[in-house]
Amino acid sequence: MIVYNFGSINIDHVYRVSHFVRPGETMTSNNYQQVLGGKGANQSIALGRAQCSVQHVGAISKTDSVLLNTLNDSDVSTKHVVLSDVPTGHAIIQVNDDAENAIVLFAGANHELSLAQIDDVLSQANEEDWVLLQNETNNIDLIVRRAKHFGLSVAFNPAPMNAEIVKPLINDIDLLIVNEVEAMDLCDVDSVALAQASLQTNYPNLQIILTLGSQGVRYLHQGEITEVSAFKVDAVDTTAAGDTFIGYALAGLQSSLSIEDTLRQACAASALCVMEHGASSAIPTLSQVADFMEQHNA
Repeated sequence: MIVYNFGSINIDHVYRVSHFVRPGETMTSNNYQQVLGGKGANQSIALGRAQCSVQHVGAISKTDSVLLNTLNDSDVSTKHVVLSDVPTGHAIIQVNDDAENAIVLFAGANHELSLAQIDDVLSQANEEDWVLLQNETNNIDLIVRRAKHFGLSVAFNPAPMNAEIVKPLINDIDLLIVNEVEAMDLCDVDSVALAQASLQTNYPNLQIILTLGSQGVRYLHQGEITEVSAFKVDAVDTTAAGDTFIGYALAGLQSSLSIEDTLRQACAASALCVMEHGASSAIPTLSQVADFMEQHNA
């Protein structure tokens, strides 16, 4: 089984700050890093480090081909990444003293996915393969339609959330992965409880993973709920925590693990991630996750 991840590849400019910059304010950063990022790249790296076969599909500037080394070093195939004349996407990330982040995105080459590239990739897939999507590339609706045409399963993490894009696609989605804010925005309600009830009522056959930050995660499917608590750790940077969880969750679902064990392993990977600074560099390997879970008797 292969996961074809149609995802963003960004250059992350990460600034450590005491608080998020306010309108009209100029402030000094305590630290600066330039690293590989993008939800797509992070999720591919998490999949690769979770020992799941993953092929990344995307585009970067031909002047930034060195970015692919980090993906390749994490066992991610980059043969479907196009080298473009368009600048590589990038993100300006502020990380404050509470380990929270604020992010400004520039799409760049991430919006250069073409029908020809999409069909070329999907025509090589087998029916047991999966397509993974976020909302940082173009042609999301087209990728979903073509994936279903080729008989593939689709996992969608619609971040940044845009309900107008997501709602028309839900009937063709097999696995929806959203956090509490995204769930509320998608359902146009003001509480997690109402969002969960709406998702269960309106999409009973859809597999849904609802992440709840420090409160853990819930898996919803056909009226059943599986809930797993988060690990209690001292967080220093949450930048790639959600992407780490998603990569490990999808990898677990393709393995022999139960739903509960899949969610617990993904929570452990996410916990390890927030204990380190950075995005892709903070994503743990499967052996590190196993050691962490053994130490915490999970």
